[in-house]
Amino acid sequence: MLIRSAVILGLTILIQLSTQASLPSDLYYNAGVVEFRTGVALTSSGRLNDNLNGYLDILNTAEAGDLDIVAFPEGTLNSNDQATFVPDPTKGLIAPCDDEENTYHDLLKQLSCAARKHSLYLVINLTEKELCSSVPEDPRPCASNDLNVYNTNVVFDRQGQVISRYRKVHLYGENKNSTLVPEFGWFDTDFGVRFGHFVCFDILFYTPAQEMADKYGIKDFVFTTMWFSQLPFLTAVQIHQAWSYGNDVNFLAAGASNPSVGSTGSGIYNGRNGIIVAKMNTGLGERKLYTAKVPKYETQRHRQKRSVAPGAITPRLTKPDIYLKRDYLQSYESVLIDLSQGTSLKQDLCFSKTSFCCAFDLKWQPVALTENSTHYHYRLGVYDGIRNEVAAEINYLKNCALFSCIGEDIMDCGKIFDFDTDVVFENVTITGTYPKSDGFLLMPNSLRAADVMPVPVGQFEWSEVETKDNQIQVRYSLNTTTSNLLAFSIYGNYYDTYAENKGDGAASIGISLLCGLVMFLLNLVL
Repeated sequence: MLIRSAVILGLTILIQLSTQASLPSDLYYNAGVVEFRTGVALTSSGRLNDNLNGYLDILNTAEAGDLDIVAFPEGTLNSNDQATFVPDPTKGLIAPCDDEENTYHDLLKQLSCAARKHSLYLVINLTEKELCSSVPEDPRPCASNDLNVYNTNVVFDRQGQVISRYRKVHLYGENKNSTLVPEFGWFDTDFGVRFGHFVCFDILFYTPAQEMADKYGIKDFVFTTMWFSQLPFLTAVQIHQAWSYGNDVNFLAAGASNPSVGSTGSGIYNGRNGIIVAKMNTGLGERKLYTAKVPKYETQRHRQKRSVAPGAITPRLTKPDIYLKRDYLQSYESVLIDLSQGTSLKQDLCFSKTSFCCAFDLKWQPVALTENSTHYHYRLGVYDGIRNEVAAEINYLKNCALFSCIGEDIMDCGKIFDFDTDVVFENVTITGTYPKSDGFLLMPNSLRAADVMPVPVGQFEWSEVETKDNQIQVRYSLNTTTSNLLAFSIYGNYYDTYAENKGDGAASIGISLLCGLVMFLLNLVL
């Protein structure tokens, strides 16, 4: 009997040790991001039940059992008619799991209980409602039902308490409200990491996303998104890696999964070490948890890039089953590369309306061209101007780029073939001089056709050298033989502050992400 009891006690201890939370002294924490396909039930309540049960099923898996933090994507839980009140953590910590007065929707209570049951930090995105009368300082007109409705991230701690609430600042055609003053979302954990968090379109603006990295020194971020990928510079994993690398931060991105409308892309990224795990899904999408051990920045005193074998060529695959929008590349100054004339090119190119110039140095393998051969054409492009389409908010972009086209005309660019072609680059080096600004981010931006993924860290070199005249000299070089390259560029985002200072003299360029616009259309049927 004593032996049996000792065995049971020993097994219990082993189980507890296997699921023990990370400690502040640990070098890593265990994270998960969920790529999630929404339900297709005919009624709003039916879809909510399907989505909620899908969330709970994922949290109940053994794979989730060892995690410290799990993040779900934007817009995959409830809709406006199923909105919930959310506790304000600045006024005291509340666990909706303990709500006996039905102040909060059942979805919030169940997820609060799930965070407590599994003893993890849980980040979700939902539709929140708030009484307009609770914010009397807001002079803007209120809806007839006396409710504001927000696109909101909610963070639960291990006890199921709401410890952070963030309402999306940069809406894009969404049927939602914005706060009178932009909010910041961050929270501290018991494993010694502070996380910032924001939503989808926010990533292209200074406040709050970039500001948390620049001014508050946050090194770990959670990103909830319903991203709609755009060729050639703004597909999902492509921009995840670029933002994480440019800021040198850990980045946990959870994406909605509906590739047929261009919505997919989730991953966990370790700054200048690149992708730990990432996926661009195809077809019908999925409900899947992706996990990783994430190095803590305080302990990474000797960080090294992942090594990649030189000479590796991008795998040959058929066109991915993802709908991909197209950038307004006709706004660029660009020149077509004649691939039949030699195997190398050196050229400078300037944007005619400004003094912004880029230098390109390319080398490719000989291309066997015949009268009927089909292959990617390539252009060198430079842009220096405002990016502004439907959204009321604007960004300013400085971009030195190589990008692919399915024909010789600029309108053929930003498109993808249904099959592989045989253009292989042995080297691409781009250099440019970028001005410093109050708010900006320089990013290595790249994309391959075969898997709609960026060129991995280790297959390129990136350097920034600050000059005495407040400029930054940037050099971006592809150092690995690569086929079917869709984009390779120094992507400089100068945010809205720079655009306001420079005026609107430059031609506009559309972002066409439609993060919120498509969400608005979806909400009409949810």
